[in-house]
Amino acid sequence: MKFCLVDRITELTPGQSISTIKNVSLAEEYLQDHFPGFSVLPGVMMVEAMIQSCAWLSRVTDDFKYSTILLKQSKAVKFNNFLKPGQTLHITATMKKNEDDTATFQAAGTVDDTSAVSAKLVLSKVNLRDRRPEMSDNDARLLNSMRELFEQIRPDNISA
Repeated sequence: MKFCLVDRITELTPGQSISTIKNVSLAEEYLQDHFPGFSVLPGVMMVEAMIQSCAWLSRVTDDFKYSTILLKQSKAVKFNNFLKPGQTLHITATMKKNEDDTATFQAAGTVDDTSAVSAKLVLSKVNLRDRRPEMSDNDARLLNSMRELFEQIRPDNISA
């Protein structure tokens, strides 16, 4: 199952920074068991929301050049607050380095102006066809899907 944990990109400066939001709803399936009677967004989902935010910044910066962007490394991850249904996680990320196959970010998430999570993230950027040429159709499908999703969550001043 794939979770889209970026509900909206609120600000985006290619090559520099991104701000996004993740609204938490009690309707999200994984909250039913985390934890009964005290539903909170799992920490791994907060980190994944930061990863996805950084991936959007990377995609736009590289003009959607790579079909697959994955977490390569997370450092200095700190959890500082819970996120309950009805609250919004505000994520900001700054691109520190952008190389051919990796991008490095400093990311943070806040809830009601209080720190909830922070981390230094390194993402890997690849195309499937680079390792398996027969997968070039998959690259095209993935890139098309990402462009379509970007149109739904992008800020008004940036286009794909």
